Amino acid sequence: MRLAGAAVVTGMALLAGCHRGSRDEPLSYKTSPTLYVHDGFEQKKLSGAWARDRFEDDAVVMENTVVRAGKQAVAVTVRSHDKFEAGRNGDLDTERDELREDNQLFASENVAYETSFGMYFPADFPIVPVRLVIAQWKQYCGSETSACSDQSPVLALRYINGDLLVTQALSGAHNVIYRQKGEFRGRWLDFKFRYRFTPGADGHVAVWIDNKQVVDLHGVTADAEGTGTGYPPQGQNHFFFKMGLYRDLMPQPMTVYIDEYRKRQLAVGEF
Repeated sequence: MRLAGAAVVTGMALLAGCHRGSRDEPLSYKTSPTLYVHDGFEQKKLSGAWARDRFEDDAVVMENTVVRAGKQAVAVTVRSHDKFEAGRNGDLDTERDELREDNQLFASENVAYETSFGMYFPADFPIVPVRLVIAQWKQYCGSETSACSDQSPVLALRYINGDLLVTQALSGAHNVIYRQKGEFRGRWLDFKFRYRFTPGADGHVAVWIDNKQVVDLHGVTADAEGTGTGYPPQGQNHFFFKMGLYRDLMPQPMTVYIDEYRKRQLAVGEF
């Protein structure tokens, strides 16, 4: 995956020419004075905000049965061996179908953003004690052969054995920063994340679930840069977002519905 050379805020050429308000527009957006993206999945096809490299062709479907707002949402279904990846360094084999934000929308280091979205897990969604990541932010590594290429997401939302978890992985250490038990199937869940990714002490992550704040974390929020880690020099790091279903190998399929995705850059001092 090659990072586009354009700046995250101004590099929105993929959206040029679309007109606000049309059903077939890729998505609502603005680039000045700061980035703002809204995808309600109301269009006939998946918008240009999303890359196509993390899901199988039949895994992502625009649908109008389970909807958070508007007339449509998107259904993501993972089946056995979708986008299969062999385990490395002792990890289990994995499969996935995820929406990855386009390269031009990557977050920049030490810049604050807010991302929100709704998810719906059907009443018969499998409850299993295996790795299941439903949203994640990865620090961009730049090369599949670098030391950082197999690192876990710096921030992730997981749904494991019926529990919702927010996790952080830094310098090889994995931490659960929030865990909530309960029944989350059969209803819409609204998630909001605010974040400023930096290897310095001024990093910040805040999380809301159904409008209730559950995380307010200050401190290191990204891996250190340098030749030892494989990440770019300080100030040049980027972070990309994915949502959907990423799991250990399983025989049965899973489906999640997603709606009302938003991302915006926050003003200086806002977070």
